Amino acid sequence: MAPRKNAKGGGGHSSSSSSSGGSGSGSPSTGSSGSSSSPGARREAKHGGHKNGRKGGISGGSFFTWFMVVALLGVWTSVAVVWFDLVDYEEVLGKLGVYDADGDGDFDVDDAKVLLGLKERATSERTFPPEEAEAPAEQQGHAAEGPEVQSVEDEVKEQTESLLQGSAHTGHDLQLEAEGPQPEVEDFLTVTDRDDRFEALEPGTVPEETEDSYHMEEPASQDHPNDVEELMNEQENSEEVTQQDYDEPVYEHSENEGIELSDNAIEDSSIISEEINHPSVEEQQDTPPVKKKKPKLLNKFDKTIKAELDAAEKLRKRGKIEEAVNAFEELVRKYPQSPRARYGKAQCEDDLAEKRRSNEVLRRAIESYQEAANLPDAPTDLVKLSLKRRSERQQFLGHMRGSLLTLQRLVQLFPSDTTLKNDLGVGYLLMGDNDSAKKVYEEVLNVTPNDGFAKVHYGFILKAQNKIAESIPYLKEGIESGDPGTDDGRFYFHLGDAMQRVGNKEAYKWYELGHKRGHFASVWQRSLYNVNGLKAQPWWTPRETGYTELVKSLERNWKLIRDEGLTVMDKAKGLFLPEDENLREKGDWSQFTLWQQGRKNENACKGAPKTCALLEKFSETTGCRRGQIKYSIMHPGTHVWPHTGPTNCRLRMHLGLVIPKEGCKIRCANETRTWEEGKVLIFDDSFEHEVWQDASSFRLIFIVDVWHPELTPQQRRSLPAI
Repeated sequence: MAPRKNAKGGGGHSSSSSSSGGSGSGSPSTGSSGSSSSPGARREAKHGGHKNGRKGGISGGSFFTWFMVVALLGVWTSVAVVWFDLVDYEEVLGKLGVYDADGDGDFDVDDAKVLLGLKERATSERTFPPEEAEAPAEQQGHAAEGPEVQSVEDEVKEQTESLLQGSAHTGHDLQLEAEGPQPEVEDFLTVTDRDDRFEALEPGTVPEETEDSYHMEEPASQDHPNDVEELMNEQENSEEVTQQDYDEPVYEHSENEGIELSDNAIEDSSIISEEINHPSVEEQQDTPPVKKKKPKLLNKFDKTIKAELDAAEKLRKRGKIEEAVNAFEELVRKYPQSPRARYGKAQCEDDLAEKRRSNEVLRRAIESYQEAANLPDAPTDLVKLSLKRRSERQQFLGHMRGSLLTLQRLVQLFPSDTTLKNDLGVGYLLMGDNDSAKKVYEEVLNVTPNDGFAKVHYGFILKAQNKIAESIPYLKEGIESGDPGTDDGRFYFHLGDAMQRVGNKEAYKWYELGHKRGHFASVWQRSLYNVNGLKAQPWWTPRETGYTELVKSLERNWKLIRDEGLTVMDKAKGLFLPEDENLREKGDWSQFTLWQQGRKNENACKGAPKTCALLEKFSETTGCRRGQIKYSIMHPGTHVWPHTGPTNCRLRMHLGLVIPKEGCKIRCANETRTWEEGKVLIFDDSFEHEVWQDASSFRLIFIVDVWHPELTPQQRRSLPAI
């Protein structure tokens, strides 16, 4: 029975050794039990057969080979499906949209619960006031910051930076630049109210600022957040698209207002991107992630054309902006009452404006956002997103009045939304209406006393009103709240500055925290609008600057410069203008400016013609669009608070003209020096500096700003003026 068993089972193992030459099994057909197997038998055994001619099952090795082949075929099939886009998943999801039961535009777990009776069907209706105030349909340009794509199923979040941040904190190829939170002896940047945001930075010079102005900045990044979910659930920050500058809540118009260049101007110029110090992610306050509610952008009708909307949105998602614009325009033509189609058209125009740097397209986008919001049966979320985006674009262009009207309408439509009221407060600040802004933030704080965004802004307004001590708790608690829009270098600056002025030694603790969070280059150097990588030190020598010829010329001709300055002082009163930046604790300090932001003051130079002629050949100063050239007179009993300049892009020269023997000194960082007649002091005014005049007679110096020596010629041509 053993051979039979072996034949059926593929050979049983006997107690004999394998050295017998067989496989360890007998075979009745061979006729011999001890001799070697024949070559045929060996071949059969090799392929898993039997010596009796009957084949057995697949061997382990062969099975594994086939398994690997099948597995690899499956993997490559999956890759092919994804790579060649063989399945249109968006179309599949679109078909499932028929079962959308909760009104969010797609089929998901919540819809299943509704259909199974486990959850009630949601109903959300928007109620409008009887008479809606409509913002004027003004044609206004708008700056997209880098298009982000989105699909209807998963609407892109619209993340906007706080009107303070910016943007602004931040250098950016399209931007007009704005200052940080620090007060500055010489000048501060105001945002220009003009239409050529996309076209040109070169003419975008701005007037001198005061310490507490509130104005817009552009963000450092060009990425234009067009992300719906974040816009719905986070406090807007901008930035920016705006960044703010705080230095006296007044919006000042640019001299170049109304000048508009061709849409191609920026394409032909190389704009140097500056970097604004942003807080690092790890330094942000740890807060548990909050699940964001998905905005509902489709009304009942739009759900019936969801497949078409998805197809158009898919083009935008893939960066085919021109095709997406055409697709949405066709949808608007076919379905003029579709809010989602018009909103998609606005977003595509928004993206296209960024791509082409075209104000005309930007204006169309702003108008399309309003049209989408005005349509009947527009979903509440879509109305809110459209108007918020419209307001941001208007602010970006400096159209503050139009933006304010849009914000007022938003608050009218959504009176319980405090984030919209916070934005409205910023809108008033940008218009210079501090009283209205203050009322808005008081209203917000009455309803939500712990609103950090409202607190920092309310504290800022109090400080601008010179209510220094009262501003401190609002600024401090607002920053500590960690609310969106509060972790901004300018608030750290104003809090520290207020504490310094009341003698609170915690000021440098906040400066240190601002430095750790990436807002300041150091505790001493607190300028916010910087070009990274430039050499930073408080005091400089002429040789270190490379401007030795300029220094020699100033020192060689100091008496001529002095005499012309004294002549101007004697001729008439009113030529030397008082410092009005709220930098003095006490005293009398006035200035007479010859150049500002790289522009010569022709009338002023008539009073000092030789001095102006002397400086004409030194482009490092006359061409410094981030500084000034001016006489500065300070009378006895004057003390200038510690303060910093707005940018690290310049150095400041002080030429002593009339210097009392004792009582006058200047501190920069932790080193104090005195002036000498006929000698030049050079320091970096982005570092904290402070001045005392305790002499018995006036002090007269000549201030000459120069480009930082490490800036390239291209940067000097391209950096916006301050």
